[in-house]
Amino acid sequence: MSNSSSISHFLLLPLADTRQLQLLHFCLFLGISLAALLANGLIISAVACGHLLHTPMFFFLLNLALTDLGSICTTVPKAMHNSLWDTRNISYQGCAAQPPSISSPSLDLALSVLYSVVPPALNPLIYSLRNQELKAAVWRLITGHFQKH
Repeated sequence: MSNSSSISHFLLLPLADTRQLQLLHFCLFLGISLAALLANGLIISAVACGHLLHTPMFFFLLNLALTDLGSICTTVPKAMHNSLWDTRNISYQGCAAQPPSISSPSLDLALSVLYSVVPPALNPLIYSLRNQELKAAVWRLITGHFQKH
């Protein structure tokens, strides 16, 4: 006989043991998730409807709001259900069926910061490169053609 095992469900740690605290956790989860849904919905609608907000920085903010909305809609209802019905397990299929995040929110945030910070920081360098004398000096430096006066 071979030694084999299979996983049918995962056990979750309870947030509280008493019924009053479980109901309090349910109400807190409900309030926080509704506030987050409202805030993300406002961000999504503002970026989608505002033509002045169609820039890459707001595109990343929209993507971050959609990712946050997706994670709220998949994990918080299960936590609320577990708190309300005093269940402590989740099936393996239910865990595997949760959609993976489409992109990394931290990467989106880093890219939006880079997009909004780097161009203004490089603007003086770009402005000075527009200067013809500096362009000529850089060109002579690159090509190795130096003229003695």
